[in-house]
Amino acid sequence: MELFLKGERCYTDKCAIKRRNYPPGQHGQGRSKTSDYGVQLREKQKVRRIYGLLEKQFRGYFQEADRMKGVTGENLLSLLERRLDNTIYRLGFASSRTESRQLVRHGHFTINGRKVNIPSIQLKVGDVIELREKSRKVAAVIDSLEAVVRRGIPQWLELERDAFKGVIKSLPVREDITTPIQEQLIVELYSK
Repeated sequence: MELFLKGERCYTDKCAIKRRNYPPGQHGQGRSKTSDYGVQLREKQKVRRIYGLLEKQFRGYFQEADRMKGVTGENLLSLLERRLDNTIYRLGFASSRTESRQLVRHGHFTINGRKVNIPSIQLKVGDVIELREKSRKVAAVIDSLEAVVRRGIPQWLELERDAFKGVIKSLPVREDITTPIQEQLIVELYSK
């Protein structure tokens, strides 16, 4: 399945999944039946790789989502979407989540006027994410902002391209997340 981990390359014909949608090697095209556990584990690993999390971090997010009111799976996706590195990717300041993570670690962004360098910060409604004045000439950011038209910006975010600023209008709901994720499988896996 295409996870869009390689940034701009995933939108072109050079994408490996579009070329060859099976594992490499002599036995790559063989059929294999997966158990229910295997399907659930595969879904969890897919979401972990999409958001670039380690197992312990992901389990922490799941436990926090489980404690919250509402549907656990939707709470989990909302928590993952509101991470700073993911929000920067969604706003179009970076072409991939790994690139946005690196931009945050290098101190290129501020939240509500305060410099931040922790990619896992949870954002709230009304938070203003802004590219620092010194960082506005970074070529990767400028290129990503040009290409954001193809990817689009979710409804829960607002981007002011000229000011290099993004605002969180509301919390992300399940309908805003277009990535093909079956969060119920993850909940079933962790509830064993």
